Amino acid sequence: MGKNNLRTYLNYLEAKNMIKHVGMAERKFEAAIYEKSVKGPIIITPKDKKGYIVSNLITSEETVAIAFGTGPEKIHDKFINSVLSPKKIVLKDFEKNHYKKISDNDIPAIWHFEKDLGYYVTSSIVITKSPDNNILNASIHRIRLLGNGKGVIRMVEGRHLHAIWNMWKDEGKDTPVTVVIGVHPAVEMAAAYQAPLGTFEMEIANSLNEKLDFFKSPVHGLPIPESEFIIEGYISKDEKDLDCMVEMLGNYDYTRQQPIVKFEEIYSKEDPIYWDILPGGTEHKWLMGFPVEAKLNKEVKSSVPSVRKVYLTEGGSKWLHAVIQISKKLDGEPVNAIIAAFAAHPSLKLAIVVDDDIDPKNPIEVERALATRFQASKGLLIIKNAKGSSLDPSSDQEMLLTDKLGIDATIPIKSNKERFKPAMIPGEVKK
Repeated sequence: MGKNNLRTYLNYLEAKNMIKHVGMAERKFEAAIYEKSVKGPIIITPKDKKGYIVSNLITSEETVAIAFGTGPEKIHDKFINSVLSPKKIVLKDFEKNHYKKISDNDIPAIWHFEKDLGYYVTSSIVITKSPDNNILNASIHRIRLLGNGKGVIRMVEGRHLHAIWNMWKDEGKDTPVTVVIGVHPAVEMAAAYQAPLGTFEMEIANSLNEKLDFFKSPVHGLPIPESEFIIEGYISKDEKDLDCMVEMLGNYDYTRQQPIVKFEEIYSKEDPIYWDILPGGTEHKWLMGFPVEAKLNKEVKSSVPSVRKVYLTEGGSKWLHAVIQISKKLDGEPVNAIIAAFAAHPSLKLAIVVDDDIDPKNPIEVERALATRFQASKGLLIIKNAKGSSLDPSSDQEMLLTDKLGIDATIPIKSNKERFKPAMIPGEVKK
């Protein structure tokens, strides 16, 4: 069953010895500790449930490249090309014999942090359609399991699921949804992308990896990827509950009222593989940040052709800080690159431009460039009260305004470049 799915991806990682098996763990706190402490892909056996928990599947350029079936140097182009050229999917009939019916109590969700309100499903992709059937949408939404066939779902106001929910609400109806858990990482990455309303993210996934299978969901008939868990249900038009969760920066969001999702039928494979994403962890940052990083590379390079790479930093949560590598031809180019980056990603708060001999992914090299190539009176750009990120607690949370900082840490064109280069030992390999 299936050409490429979560299991084939895990088998590939196993063959390359990239997965760490950490044994049995409690789903409350202990599993989250493993997820946070282990850098790469891991498999956990939950003590009280059947199946397995996997995490940290997308945490590096190498794991993204495996998911996309390309080389690490081509992942940004592959993603952008798939966004620009989504591929229509062909639906197969749902193969019920590969699944069994379960209850929400069988889902091995994890309680991650001390102030969490319960057990959260964090990798869940919610697939729905507009009442007129003209719009299909797939997006990632966390769900806190309440028991008795219900959960509370986080919907960001103004985003696509929220907009479609309002369409159904205007008709006096609950929103039909199919929730899938445990998909191929190319599907998860596509669902994380904020595509224009009307672009179906599963078609982007189908372009990212052409060996995926898609099916009609068993109840709603919605187009879904092959998954370990399938939940058919409805998002209530009026029933809500309190929710609070950790966002990608690792901080708690506001406690707020969020809609209830009611589970009608739940299916899983035998010995299902449950994908958990640690809120605020490396994988959370990669899934949200990588699509933006791909966009930044395309748009900043288009504005300033001498730009070689744009990297969203781990310290900036793959969201707020960027390092821009440039093969500078003119002294004004770094400022243009900074402005282009802020325009392409409004949440960006800091942009540092470095020369092409500096590895933008190496924080020590970047700091060395700041120490030896930057003068604040010449290379500092401050933009006050610009649109910022709601995730940044230091910003104006009511108006979403923030100050932005651009730094030109490149060698001036007329300078003696040899004066800035570190000494090398013959035969030394730069790490």
